[in-house]
This record gives sequence, C-alpha cells and structure tokens, in this order.
Amino acid sequence: MGVRNGALATLVDVTATYGEAGEAQGQIAEILTKDNPILEDIPWREGNLITGDRRWVRTGKPGVAWRRYNQGVPRSKGTVGSFDEASAQLAGTSQMDRSLAVLGGNPARARMNFAKPFFEAMADELAETLFYGNSYYSSEEFTGLAPRYNDLDGPTGDYIIDAGGTGTDNRSIWVINWDEQDFNGLFPKGTMAGLQHMDTTANRVLADDGYPIGDTLYDEAGNPYIGYTDWFQWDAGLSVGDHRNAVRIANIDFSLLSKDRSTGADLEDLLTQAIERIKATGSNAAIYAPKPISAMLRRQALDDSRKGRGLLGFETIGGRRVTSFDGLPIRSVDALNVDEARVTA
Repeated sequence: MGVRNGALATLVDVTATYGEAGEAQGQIAEILTKDNPILEDIPWREGNLITGDRRWVRTGKPGVAWRRYNQGVPRSKGTVGSFDEASAQLAGTSQMDRSLAVLGGNPARARMNFAKPFFEAMADELAETLFYGNSYYSSEEFTGLAPRYNDLDGPTGDYIIDAGGTGTDNRSIWVINWDEQDFNGLFPKGTMAGLQHMDTTANRVLADDGYPIGDTLYDEAGNPYIGYTDWFQWDAGLSVGDHRNAVRIANIDFSLLSKDRSTGADLEDLLTQAIERIKATGSNAAIYAPKPISAMLRRQALDDSRKGRGLLGFETIGGRRVTSFDGLPIRSVDALNVDEARVTA
C-alpha cells in the first residue's frame, strides 16, 4: 500500500486550487504539514459561515408502515437539527533583522525561511488543539476530539474503549476514519484555506540598495535595529458530522506496557475492538498514538514478526516504512503524549 488519503483534499491540495493567488498559502501549507502526521492526513473543507460551518443532521427518521392493497399509509417526514462548528484563529508575528534578510539577495525567501519555527509551533499547537482544545473553557480555541469523546455513558460512549488505567497519567490511542464531509478540518468561508500572510512592515520605501528600508524594531534589551515584520494567521476548526468515524482507546497506563505483553493493556486486542467498532476503515483511516506508545507498538511488531504472529506489522506508505495494524498505519503524534485523567462514566 503505497499511498493513503489520495481521494481527500489535504491542506496542500486545497491551497493548490487557488493557483498563483494562493502561492504564499501553498508554501505555508507545505511547511505546516511537513513531519506532522495528523496534519498530513486530515482533509480540509471550506465552511459555509465566516466563523466556521453550520451543519444539519438528521434527528429523527420518517415513519414507515406495512400496507395492504388499496390501503394508505400515514404521512410522515424525518426531522433535522442544526449545530455550528466554530473555527478559531491561530497567529504569530515574525521579526527579522534587515541586514540578515537582504544578505542573500532575496529578502522574501529569507523571511519565509526565518519564520519556519513559527510555522512549526503553529502546527504543533493546531495538532494539540485537534485533540484537546475546548472552547467551553478557552473561548479562543475550537473544540477538539477529547472533549467530545470523554464520557463512557455519553452520546459517544459506544466509541470509547476503556483500557483499564486508573491513574491520572493515562494515554489514549485514536482510530480515525477521515471523511471530507463528516469528519474533517474546516476553514472559514471566503478564506484561502484559512491561511494568511501579511507583510506588516510599515516603511517599504526602497533604500539605495534596492530593498525596503524597514522599521525600527527593538531587541529583548530594548535596543533598536532595522528589520522587517510578518504576520502569519491560520483560521481553522474541526467538523465532526458523524462521531462514528472515530474511536478513542482511553485509560492506557503506559508505565505497565511491555513489548512481550506480559504486563499492561493488550494493545492488539484493544485496536481490534476499535476497528470493529468504527464506522469504516478504508484508505482514509489511520491510528494515532503518543510517541512512547507508538514506539512500544513498533517493538511489539518486531517481536511478533520474529514469532510469526499478530496483526501488527510494517508497511511502506509515502516512501516511508511505518508500523501498521491490520493494514492501518500507526502515526506517532507528539501532541498525544500528555497526562490524561481517567475517562469515566
């Protein structure tokens, strides 16, 4: 299996549709998604609101009835309801010394390269918010997955598997089937994939060397220098139209795991349960695990390969050899490596 998610529009794919007008967005998208597995996988869709997306869901099915010849049936219709998925705004400001920017003769490229750490930080923050964001407690964020799958007796309770950990330092594994309509990233209506870059340098008058003069900036000690300023903005959110597209394996006590499965949760059994429970597991599905657990799964896969057993194995996807389970790639996600309280009823 060499390619996954080929039918879904990733962030890079979306920006490509804007042609030259979205060239800057395309460059940013490539940097944002590079080496961040969940951002490489997630499909993106433009919302129908400038604040996100309004979704309509069926809340009741129409009635049907058995009938005889010459006998009518009662009139009936289904019921629908709406809810809004909000996007949130992630931003950063980059300032670069003018002398450094013009050194190579291409200030624009130099400034973009200089801003890469900002993009990496934005990508990390977005990945963390995809899982743990909660607009109820932090109104500037959008709501991620964990708050939606956090009650064993709640609406998504059938899609949470309890791995048995009882402490406050548990981990979770997620099995997600991405869908462009029902389980995807979203960006506000009328934006170019929600990405924006603005040159906020005020003084763009050309100096004798042919480059903009730039503004007076100040270092951490308050000393002035001449430089350029860029503003980077990402308006993004998560849209969950059908919660059956994800399963959370919660309450995994990582400290008890071992490569021979002699202690701790049986990850292979838990993953089997998750795959059987999820709505579908096609080419758009993947498994997301915190790095220590994905490393443990890789060790267990090596142990299995030596013993000729198990569904854990390896596949080459996108030119990289990755650990897989039952044909699904296991993605290592740093954002998941946090202490979680026990998920309960």
